[in-house]
Amino acid sequence: MFSRINSRSALTVRHQWRVMLWGATGVAALGLLVALEIAARRYGQPGPVADQLKGAIFAPKPGPLYGGLALMSVVLTWPQRIIAVGAAIGMDGVLLLVRWAAGVKVADGHFFGNGALLVMLGYAVIAVTRRTGRERVLLLKGVGLGLLLVAGRKSGDAWLLITSKTRPEVLDQYVATADHALGNPSWLAGRMLQATGPIGINILDVVYAKLAVAAIVVALYQLRHVAVERRFPRHHLVRTFLVIGLLGPGIYMIFPVVGPVFAYGPGASGTGGPEWAAADLWPHTPLPITMPQLMSYDGITPRNCMPSLHTAWAVAIFIHTRKGPPILRFAGAFWLIATLAATLGFGYHYGVDLIAGVVFALTVEAALRSLDRGWDRRGIQLVVYGTAVFAALLVSYRYLPMEMAGHQEVSGSLLILAMTSVIYGYVRTTRLWEPKAVAVRQPEPQPEPV
Repeated sequence: MFSRINSRSALTVRHQWRVMLWGATGVAALGLLVALEIAARRYGQPGPVADQLKGAIFAPKPGPLYGGLALMSVVLTWPQRIIAVGAAIGMDGVLLLVRWAAGVKVADGHFFGNGALLVMLGYAVIAVTRRTGRERVLLLKGVGLGLLLVAGRKSGDAWLLITSKTRPEVLDQYVATADHALGNPSWLAGRMLQATGPIGINILDVVYAKLAVAAIVVALYQLRHVAVERRFPRHHLVRTFLVIGLLGPGIYMIFPVVGPVFAYGPGASGTGGPEWAAADLWPHTPLPITMPQLMSYDGITPRNCMPSLHTAWAVAIFIHTRKGPPILRFAGAFWLIATLAATLGFGYHYGVDLIAGVVFALTVEAALRSLDRGWDRRGIQLVVYGTAVFAALLVSYRYLPMEMAGHQEVSGSLLILAMTSVIYGYVRTTRLWEPKAVAVRQPEPQPEPV
């Protein structure tokens, strides 16, 4: 009896701590949004809050607005989902006609999205005014999930602007020199991608650009039972995605890197350019080993290479598809491989960026899983080890690039070994966390009465 009471009190205390932790996280996230809003306005651009509110009326910028609506709809019944989507499309159609009648030009064909945002905001009002108890909490969680996806994209845009304005010097020469340890894979992948012609380029371009769509598909599969069970699962992909996107830009500020296509090539998407590049070498000319130094770059190109968050997000998608049906597992593996090929083949990242991205993703995933299931010795060790390996990678890229380039076989092997050790630690630890099946003892047959 006493043990049952103690276990209940322990669960209550754990629940209270979890509520307090997530409350503090929400306050910190709100503070970050406000700080990003102020910083973006300082550079003459609307911040994530103003940009999202503006998207309720004016032509929206590209973003996962309907993806956010899809995530919110996991708490709705099928009739409610049909009504929500129909209302969003209807409002977008009306606003499109109003803009057309008023002669308002919409840049880049951004016609749709306002309706999805208005429907999400409308359901937030319904949750507060028309729902009570657990139903109100569930609906607010659904709305918050959808709005967080949109806010995450807007916050990312603000972060990229801030990195380009506040970090005039970049560390590309250090990273490129350290990348000799891996054989400069971006140069090789760039030549291979160009050899495939427009077909390979277009396929990888779609994979790279639609990473958020793949994440939404996986998240919808994980959250498919929320409307029936009336509760969210303890851990799902959206949380990992948001935390990676929240922490990653902070590392950009510490370790600003623009990428090989900008630092050693022609640039991309009209930014950067040969006038800012250290040399025009990517991808056809091998990169010489020279003493690295800080180099100035323009105030437009984001310093968003270290770590590769596209790699981190693709790793998260891969992890969260392992327990799905075969087609989902195949899609997760394909998206990971294609994303790695795209990040290198388009010259957006160095090879060492990808290694750092893998370690970063696994460390974040391990921390979130430990937070959900309760911290134990294995979880703490894995998170501490992943953090230490990630920090060691950054330090070696910054302060030991010449040594890494001069001893390629040793340093390259150590980089792969460091990443592999984190992968092995994650797989081993999460397998130990999995609930073990207990065999049910069959009753022994009783002898028949004589």
